[in-house]
Amino acid sequence: MKTIRLLILGTGNMAECHVAAFSKIAGVKVVAGIDTRGEQLAQFNAKHHIPKGFSSIKQALEWGEFDAVSNVTPDAVHYSITMPLLAEKKHILCEKPLATNATHAANMAIAAREAGVINMVNLSYRHNPALQKAAYMVRHGDIGRIRFFEASYLQSWLTQSAWGNWKTDNKWLWRLSSQHGSRGVLGDVGIHILDFTTFAAGQDVREISCRLATFDKIPGGQIGEYSLDANDTATMQVILANNALGTITASRFATGHLNDLRLRIYGDKGGLDISFENKISRLRACLSPDQETAKWRDIVCPEVPQIYQNFIDAIRTREKRTTEPDFARGAELQKILDTAVESSNQLGVSLKIQ
Repeated sequence: MKTIRLLILGTGNMAECHVAAFSKIAGVKVVAGIDTRGEQLAQFNAKHHIPKGFSSIKQALEWGEFDAVSNVTPDAVHYSITMPLLAEKKHILCEKPLATNATHAANMAIAAREAGVINMVNLSYRHNPALQKAAYMVRHGDIGRIRFFEASYLQSWLTQSAWGNWKTDNKWLWRLSSQHGSRGVLGDVGIHILDFTTFAAGQDVREISCRLATFDKIPGGQIGEYSLDANDTATMQVILANNALGTITASRFATGHLNDLRLRIYGDKGGLDISFENKISRLRACLSPDQETAKWRDIVCPEVPQIYQNFIDAIRTREKRTTEPDFARGAELQKILDTAVESSNQLGVSLKIQ
């Protein structure tokens, strides 16, 4: 089995998760890290026994002894640092969102396709056993034609310090600042629940109405170099391609919910309740003949490979079936995000996805 030589681009909080996941996959070796922060890079490489470190993409490409890249940088630089890698035909797994606007995301998807490389977006909740089983059931007609849904992604890190104190930790502060490339809760976790919902439904978004809110969190709205102006809560009314109507919400003010996703989706023959709460994946269904008594039953959901494993498998086999969600999917979602922001700027007017 050929060893896949992996480069980690960015050495912050999420990079720890990427290295931990890839280290469990046989035949994968993290050979280098990139970060403009020299001390941070040195500490990260020493901790994970990574032999090489670079301060720029240019330096890494001149070295060139790597096959694939895990891009774990802030949203604002995804486009500028991914395009040179694609030009050199490097396989790439990029953190979500793919870019900060639909034009850049579309260009990245086109470049990845033309380069012929494996390209994926780290929409990590896609590889949830309950979600995968629910999507299978929807596609096989178990709940009939979808008519209504309600979905949420709830976090509480602005009201409790279970993940650390956001007021003193830059790894959280940048997520609250548009000047540091954040699209707020909409771009950070709203993209997850949009993907979660539309993947389960097997439907594209046709139209969206959105309201975004940014709440006062500290006097003056500024901590050091961080202006806390990114949105904290998003509410969306969404119409799918088949005219199904539903709501999708995301918030960082949901006290009691560390990191919880939930989707209830209803068709004319039954309903599904999909949840990932307290790190537990669960699927319940109300199907015929239980519709008459409103009885819900637990559904057994087999484990599925995580995106890191799929990324490596795809590089080795070149089979496209393991490459979802890819850059093309990331570009589709970015169009929805951009339209949602535009809708909020127009006080929630409903807009079609162009």
